[in-house]
Amino acid sequence: MSSPSARLWPYIHRHRRDVVRGLTCALVATAISLISPWILKHAVDDLEQGVTAGKLRLYAALMLGVALVGGVFRFLMRRIVIGVSRVIEYDLRNDFFLHLERWALADFQRHRTGDLMSRATNDLSAVRMMVGPAVMYAVTTVFLFVVALALMFSLSVKLTLVALIPLPLVSLSVKRFGDAIHRRFEQIQDQLANISAIVQEALTGVRVVRAYRQEASELARFRQANDEYVARNRRLVQLQGFFYPSLAFFLGVASLLVLWIGSREVIADRLSIGEFVAFTSYLAMLSWPMMAFGWVTNLLQRGMASWKRMLEILDTAPSVTDADAKPLAPGFALRGAIEFSGLTFGYNAQPVLEDISFRVEPGQTVAVVGPTGSGKSTLVQLVARVHDPPRGTVFVDDVDVRELPLSLLRGAIGFVPQEPFLFSDTLAANIALGADQGADAWEERIRWAASVARLDKDVAEFPHAYDSLVGERGITLSGGQKQRTAIARAVMVDPRILVLDDALSAVDTYTEEEILQRLRGVRRQRTALVVSHRVSTVRDADLILVLDRGRIVERGTHNDLVARGGAYAELYRKQLLEEELASS
Repeated sequence: MSSPSARLWPYIHRHRRDVVRGLTCALVATAISLISPWILKHAVDDLEQGVTAGKLRLYAALMLGVALVGGVFRFLMRRIVIGVSRVIEYDLRNDFFLHLERWALADFQRHRTGDLMSRATNDLSAVRMMVGPAVMYAVTTVFLFVVALALMFSLSVKLTLVALIPLPLVSLSVKRFGDAIHRRFEQIQDQLANISAIVQEALTGVRVVRAYRQEASELARFRQANDEYVARNRRLVQLQGFFYPSLAFFLGVASLLVLWIGSREVIADRLSIGEFVAFTSYLAMLSWPMMAFGWVTNLLQRGMASWKRMLEILDTAPSVTDADAKPLAPGFALRGAIEFSGLTFGYNAQPVLEDISFRVEPGQTVAVVGPTGSGKSTLVQLVARVHDPPRGTVFVDDVDVRELPLSLLRGAIGFVPQEPFLFSDTLAANIALGADQGADAWEERIRWAASVARLDKDVAEFPHAYDSLVGERGITLSGGQKQRTAIARAVMVDPRILVLDDALSAVDTYTEEEILQRLRGVRRQRTALVVSHRVSTVRDADLILVLDRGRIVERGTHNDLVARGGAYAELYRKQLLEEELASS
């Protein structure tokens, strides 16, 4: 595994021309600034011989010209280098998001959403500061230090050596403080990620928080995390509070020694006044590199700590990939036959499904019922490879699903999960998610899909019909409306396989019957897997599987299973009794 710095290099190398242009402007701007003390040296020595208006205009014009030209190059330096850092940030953000998009559900379950958001925003900003301002000022600082030092040696070797006396202490200070800053900034970023996660959870679950009157508890939890964040920042500020003044102190000691010894050199005529003025000007210039060195070190340590945090995510390979996918014949299309063969599957060494075997022919409907936690949702999720099944256990059209490209497999499946997720967009956009928007009669297909899901009767009451905004996670819709929107979305993509994972649980029985009646025509043309707790939803399925503790304990049609008097018949009798009680 290459070092973190090497991993960042391709992003910089991609924009190497702009980087070179920007750093060249930085070097030119720094070089120009080094001319001013030299002009000042000649001006002082020349004016000491006699002051004339011509001399004053000449040296004033030279100083003004140097300032103007230097200002132009400094503007170009910042415009180019900071601009490049923004483009690199843009590339990193796209790659980071692309990598997250490739993750499987299990990968997200190992990380908190707020933590991922913090890495994608705060850590990325710190990385940008490292590749932009930190690099820019590092180059100018080193160049200024080296050239200024050379010019100081040319003026007085003795004074230069005196000025360098505190340098070893500066190096030691930077090393000790830099390592400590790196560690403390990592702790700060970790706590910031924790705060982001707490805020994200509290806002997402605001209905639950209010329903259980947990506002005070959530506020206390946030305050505790925020107090810890402030405490960690204070420890960093305390460290920086020692760091920067220590550099200034070392520089002040050097200035004091130069002033004392330099004035004696001028009195002894071993150094002209102009040379001494130029030397002190260069020494003053070195105060910026001394201070900037500490600031740049801080930025570099912060940026590298954040980049390592981002690499932790980028180095986490998706658990579901196309690694086993095989090339298919041109024009290959899935028909929808599904087969489970001796499937045993679990999470974290805990079995969820055991020895599952059945086959569904194209156009057939298979229903799965069973108590909560029996593995129903996991079973249907394995078809779409939400989780990866073991090799040789799940097949679509007699091809192992692990050998089918994910885009082809998932493109043939219309999936309605237990908890439908709607985006903060219009109702039409949510229904058409995944469909080809360039298709003919696109709006008509949206209306057709909504009518199949019996959403059309609700849309008629919306102020903007299908252009109504549903809010974040569909907050403006009821639970039943969200489920019906998800069903319309699944039907809209015209899938070969339709998966309904308890998709009618929030719908009343009358509307359920309407939806099932309209879905019968849709299901005749495609394979359907239906998970439900309601017998009314599954009674017309071609095959009903009864799961209990991850095993198929019964299978057959509705009439066959009722006649057997087993678990399914017991469930049927209970629901009939509930309906009779509700109607009485």
